[in-house]
Amino acid sequence: MSDAEKTPRRAPAGAAVLQEDVTRAIRAAVFAELASAGYGRLSIEAVAKRAGVGKTAVYRRWKSKLEMVIDVVSAAAEQVTPVPDTGSLDGDVRELIGAAVHALRHPLALQIVPDLLAEAARSPEIAATLEGALRRTQREIGRVVIRSAVERGELPAGTDPEFALDVILGPVYWRLAVIRDELRPDHLDLLARGAVAALAQAGPAGRD
Repeated sequence: MSDAEKTPRRAPAGAAVLQEDVTRAIRAAVFAELASAGYGRLSIEAVAKRAGVGKTAVYRRWKSKLEMVIDVVSAAAEQVTPVPDTGSLDGDVRELIGAAVHALRHPLALQIVPDLLAEAARSPEIAATLEGALRRTQREIGRVVIRSAVERGELPAGTDPEFALDVILGPVYWRLAVIRDELRPDHLDLLARGAVAALAQAGPAGRD
Protein backbone atom coordinates (compact mmCIF):
# COMPACT_ATOMS: atom_id res chain seq x y z
CA MET A 1 0.00 0.00 0.00
CA SER A 2 1.37 3.40 -0.98
CA ASP A 3 1.81 6.34 1.41
CA ALA A 4 -0.95 8.13 -0.47
CA GLU A 5 -3.33 5.26 0.20
CA LYS A 6 -2.42 5.17 3.90
CA THR A 7 -3.13 8.89 4.38
CA PRO A 8 -6.77 9.66 5.19
CA ARG A 9 -8.46 11.83 2.61
CA ARG A 10 -9.42 15.34 3.61
CA ALA A 11 -12.70 16.92 2.60
CA PRO A 12 -12.26 19.39 -0.27
CA ALA A 13 -11.85 23.01 0.72
CA GLY A 14 -15.21 24.75 1.09
CA ALA A 15 -17.06 21.47 1.58
CA ALA A 16 -17.25 21.61 5.37
CA VAL A 17 -20.39 20.06 6.80
CA LEU A 18 -22.73 22.61 8.32
CA GLN A 19 -23.04 21.98 12.05
CA GLU A 20 -26.63 21.54 13.12
CA ASP A 21 -26.12 23.14 16.54
CA VAL A 22 -24.75 26.27 14.84
CA THR A 23 -27.73 26.34 12.47
CA ARG A 24 -30.14 26.07 15.40
CA ALA A 25 -28.37 28.91 17.20
CA ILE A 26 -28.58 31.12 14.11
CA ARG A 27 -32.27 30.34 13.59
CA ALA A 28 -33.03 31.25 17.20
CA ALA A 29 -31.04 34.46 16.78
CA VAL A 30 -33.03 35.38 13.67
CA PHE A 31 -36.29 35.13 15.59
CA ALA A 32 -34.92 37.12 18.51
CA GLU A 33 -33.62 39.87 16.21
CA LEU A 34 -36.88 40.03 14.27
CA ALA A 35 -38.78 40.44 17.50
CA SER A 36 -36.48 43.11 18.93
CA ALA A 37 -35.48 45.08 15.83
CA GLY A 38 -37.99 44.18 13.11
CA TYR A 39 -37.15 43.15 9.58
CA GLY A 40 -36.12 46.62 8.43
CA ARG A 41 -33.37 47.00 11.04
CA LEU A 42 -32.35 43.35 11.19
CA SER A 43 -28.81 42.70 10.00
CA ILE A 44 -26.62 39.67 9.34
CA GLU A 45 -24.06 41.14 11.74
CA ALA A 46 -26.58 41.36 14.59
CA VAL A 47 -27.81 37.83 13.98
CA ALA A 48 -24.26 36.47 13.95
CA LYS A 49 -23.37 38.30 17.15
CA ARG A 50 -26.46 37.08 18.97
CA ALA A 51 -25.81 33.50 17.81
CA GLY A 52 -22.15 33.70 18.86
CA VAL A 53 -20.82 32.94 15.39
CA GLY A 54 -19.03 34.79 12.61
CA LYS A 55 -20.86 36.34 9.67
CA THR A 56 -19.39 33.70 7.38
CA ALA A 57 -21.34 31.01 9.26
CA VAL A 58 -24.55 32.82 8.36
CA TYR A 59 -23.58 33.37 4.73
CA ARG A 60 -22.71 29.70 4.33
CA ARG A 61 -26.37 28.96 4.94
CA TRP A 62 -28.14 31.91 3.28
CA LYS A 63 -27.06 34.38 0.60
CA SER A 64 -29.05 37.34 1.89
CA LYS A 65 -31.11 38.65 4.78
CA LEU A 66 -34.35 38.07 2.90
CA GLU A 67 -33.47 34.47 2.03
CA MET A 68 -32.48 33.83 5.65
CA VAL A 69 -35.68 35.26 7.13
CA ILE A 70 -37.98 33.52 4.67
CA ASP A 71 -36.29 30.16 5.20
CA VAL A 72 -36.39 30.45 8.99
CA VAL A 73 -40.01 31.63 9.09
CA SER A 74 -41.14 29.00 6.56
CA ALA A 75 -39.44 26.19 8.50
CA ALA A 76 -41.09 27.37 11.69
CA ALA A 77 -44.47 27.50 9.97
CA GLU A 78 -44.07 23.88 8.86
CA GLN A 79 -43.22 22.78 12.40
CA VAL A 80 -46.07 24.58 14.15
CA THR A 81 -48.67 23.60 11.54
CA PRO A 82 -48.25 19.85 11.09
CA VAL A 83 -50.49 17.97 8.68
CA PRO A 84 -53.26 16.48 10.88
CA ASP A 85 -54.43 12.90 10.51
CA THR A 86 -57.27 12.33 12.97
CA GLY A 87 -59.42 10.19 10.70
CA SER A 88 -62.15 12.80 10.18
CA LEU A 89 -62.50 16.23 8.61
CA ASP A 90 -63.95 17.60 11.86
CA GLY A 91 -60.91 16.42 13.79
CA ASP A 92 -58.41 17.61 11.18
CA VAL A 93 -59.94 21.07 11.02
CA ARG A 94 -60.01 21.36 14.80
CA GLU A 95 -56.31 20.38 14.97
CA LEU A 96 -55.37 22.90 12.29
CA ILE A 97 -57.18 25.67 14.13
CA GLY A 98 -55.59 24.67 17.43
CA ALA A 99 -52.10 24.64 15.91
CA ALA A 100 -52.65 28.05 14.33
CA VAL A 101 -53.87 29.51 17.62
CA HIS A 102 -50.87 28.08 19.47
CA ALA A 103 -48.47 29.55 16.91
CA LEU A 104 -50.07 32.99 16.74
CA ARG A 105 -50.28 33.29 20.52
CA HIS A 106 -46.50 33.00 20.81
CA PRO A 107 -45.01 36.39 21.77
CA LEU A 108 -42.49 36.26 18.93
CA ALA A 109 -45.18 35.51 16.37
CA LEU A 110 -47.30 38.40 17.60
CA GLN A 111 -44.38 40.73 16.87
CA ILE A 112 -42.87 39.10 13.80
CA VAL A 113 -45.91 38.33 11.64
CA PRO A 114 -47.38 41.87 11.54
CA ASP A 115 -43.90 43.30 10.95
CA LEU A 116 -43.19 41.01 8.00
CA LEU A 117 -46.58 41.79 6.48
CA ALA A 118 -45.92 45.52 6.85
CA GLU A 119 -42.56 45.07 5.11
CA ALA A 120 -44.24 43.04 2.38
CA ALA A 121 -46.64 45.91 1.75
CA ARG A 122 -43.65 48.18 1.08
CA SER A 123 -41.53 45.73 -0.89
CA PRO A 124 -42.82 43.69 -3.86
CA GLU A 125 -39.77 41.42 -3.55
CA ILE A 126 -40.50 40.58 0.07
CA ALA A 127 -44.19 40.17 -0.69
CA ALA A 128 -43.56 37.75 -3.55
CA THR A 129 -40.97 35.73 -1.63
CA LEU A 130 -43.03 35.55 1.55
CA GLU A 131 -46.20 34.62 -0.30
CA GLY A 132 -44.42 31.91 -2.27
CA ALA A 133 -42.77 30.35 0.77
CA LEU A 134 -45.86 30.33 2.96
CA ARG A 135 -48.16 29.29 0.15
CA ARG A 136 -46.05 26.19 -0.53
CA THR A 137 -46.54 25.09 3.06
CA GLN A 138 -50.25 25.89 3.02
CA ARG A 139 -50.85 24.12 -0.27
CA GLU A 140 -49.30 20.90 1.01
CA ILE A 141 -51.33 20.95 4.22
CA GLY A 142 -54.54 21.80 2.39
CA ARG A 143 -53.91 19.19 -0.30
CA VAL A 144 -53.46 16.37 2.22
CA VAL A 145 -56.41 17.35 4.44
CA ILE A 146 -58.84 17.83 1.56
CA ARG A 147 -57.69 14.71 -0.30
CA SER A 148 -58.30 12.63 2.83
CA ALA A 149 -61.73 14.19 3.34
CA VAL A 150 -62.68 13.49 -0.28
CA GLU A 151 -61.50 9.87 0.01
CA ARG A 152 -63.66 9.45 3.13
CA GLY A 153 -66.66 10.93 1.32
CA GLU A 154 -66.85 13.97 3.60
CA LEU A 155 -66.25 16.49 0.80
CA PRO A 156 -66.96 16.39 -2.94
CA ALA A 157 -64.15 15.79 -5.41
CA GLY A 158 -62.75 19.05 -6.72
CA THR A 159 -62.86 20.91 -3.39
CA ASP A 160 -60.19 23.62 -3.57
CA PRO A 161 -57.47 23.11 -0.87
CA GLU A 162 -56.45 26.79 -0.87
CA PHE A 163 -60.03 27.92 -0.44
CA ALA A 164 -60.38 25.39 2.37
CA LEU A 165 -57.43 26.85 4.27
CA ASP A 166 -58.80 30.37 3.78
CA VAL A 167 -62.03 29.25 5.42
CA ILE A 168 -60.31 27.30 8.19
CA LEU A 169 -57.46 29.63 9.18
CA GLY A 170 -58.63 33.05 8.03
CA PRO A 171 -60.86 33.76 11.06
CA VAL A 172 -58.09 32.67 13.45
CA TYR A 173 -55.55 35.01 11.90
CA TRP A 174 -58.07 37.88 11.87
CA ARG A 175 -58.92 37.40 15.52
CA LEU A 176 -55.40 36.93 16.92
CA ALA A 177 -53.09 38.84 14.57
CA VAL A 178 -55.30 41.69 13.34
CA ILE A 179 -57.73 42.69 16.08
CA ARG A 180 -55.68 40.84 18.74
CA ASP A 181 -58.57 39.41 20.69
CA GLU A 182 -58.59 36.13 22.57
CA LEU A 183 -60.30 32.95 21.47
CA ARG A 184 -62.01 30.74 24.03
CA PRO A 185 -61.86 26.93 23.60
CA ASP A 186 -65.60 26.83 22.88
CA HIS A 187 -65.09 29.45 20.19
CA LEU A 188 -62.44 27.27 18.55
CA ASP A 189 -64.93 24.40 18.40
CA LEU A 190 -67.50 26.75 16.89
CA LEU A 191 -65.03 27.93 14.25
CA ALA A 192 -64.17 24.33 13.38
CA ARG A 193 -67.82 23.35 12.95
CA GLY A 194 -68.49 26.47 10.90
CA ALA A 195 -65.52 25.79 8.61
CA VAL A 196 -66.57 22.19 7.98
CA ALA A 197 -70.15 23.25 7.24
CA ALA A 198 -68.95 26.00 4.88
CA LEU A 199 -66.73 23.58 2.95
CA ALA A 200 -69.54 21.06 2.60
CA GLN A 201 -71.84 23.78 1.25
CA ALA A 202 -69.27 25.37 -1.07
CA GLY A 203 -69.00 22.36 -3.35
CA PRO A 204 -66.26 21.67 -5.92
CA ALA A 205 -63.54 24.31 -6.34
CA GLY A 206 -64.97 26.30 -3.44
CA ARG A 207 -67.61 27.91 -5.63
CA ASP A 208 -71.37 27.83 -5.83
